[in-house]
Amino acid sequence: MDVFAALADPVRRSLLRALAAGPRRVVDLADGLPISRPAVSKHLRLLTEAGLVAAEDRGRERHYGLRREGLAPLTSYVDGLLLPAPLTTNALDALDTEVRRVARDRRTTPTHEQETA
Repeated sequence: MDVFAALADPVRRSLLRALAAGPRRVVDLADGLPISRPAVSKHLRLLTEAGLVAAEDRGRERHYGLRREGLAPLTSYVDGLLLPAPLTTNALDALDTEVRRVARDRRTTPTHEQETA
């Protein structure tokens, strides 16, 4: 499963939000959701296949944690959608200075018609 398909489900998105705070067990994740623990486990398996979650065995318990590097395809996609930063005040001031300089140069430099006359 790819990152975008994994994030299409609201339950998986809520699991990722919970895991962003730190590793959790299935029982802890299922506690706040209206679905069963086996359903949470299935969602975690899909998130693991997408590279968004990693499982770590700690004794008899399994803790799931967010793999932030798994979000790279999503962040690069979103970055590609963002427009370039708006012009800064310094850039606008520099443009104004250049326009004034060109206008001044045009007033003081003779045109081709003036040179041939």
